[in-house]
Amino acid sequence: MATTIRIKLEAYDHRLLDRSVSEICDIIKQTGALVSGPVPLPTHRKVWTVNRSTFVDKKSREQFEMRIHKRLIDVTDHTPRTMDALGQFDLPSGINIKVALK
Repeated sequence: MATTIRIKLEAYDHRLLDRSVSEICDIIKQTGALVSGPVPLPTHRKVWTVNRSTFVDKKSREQFEMRIHKRLIDVTDHTPRTMDALGQFDLPSGINIKVALK
């Protein structure tokens, strides 16, 4: 049974995330491995509602929102060269990556 590398990326900026995912897919394809994805996962929204002032104007409120964009990449038929190439790749700041072997 072949092992699969599952790469999950998260970021607040979707353009930066898409650019990094395309670079990762290009690097993986150069090593001869097969790539499935990137699969866009549902965007997670965090919303906060805050009063604009204390004690006055309860109806006057502000809402703040933070969106977390996610992508998923599966790599099959990988070689040790693929793992080395992924280890040497520098991600920009603001991108969280999780790598798991399945």
